[in-house]
Amino acid sequence: MAKALLGYVATPSVHQQVRETQLRRRIADLEAEVVRLKHENDELSASTDLDQVRLSTADLLETAGS
Repeated sequence: MAKALLGYVATPSVHQQVRETQLRRRIADLEAEVVRLKHENDELSASTDLDQVRLSTADLLETAGS
């Protein structure tokens, strides 16, 4: 009987399978977005000389508070 119950509980329902598929698709979309943003960030970094632009956290907070 325990085997029968375990088999019943361990088998995902159709709703769970649909939800899992949606979540996997969302994860793939978010991973693609991360790659796109990293690429965009690399392009922006390359186009700007970051060695000359040095901002401290205090500078950023001051700018945000103004």
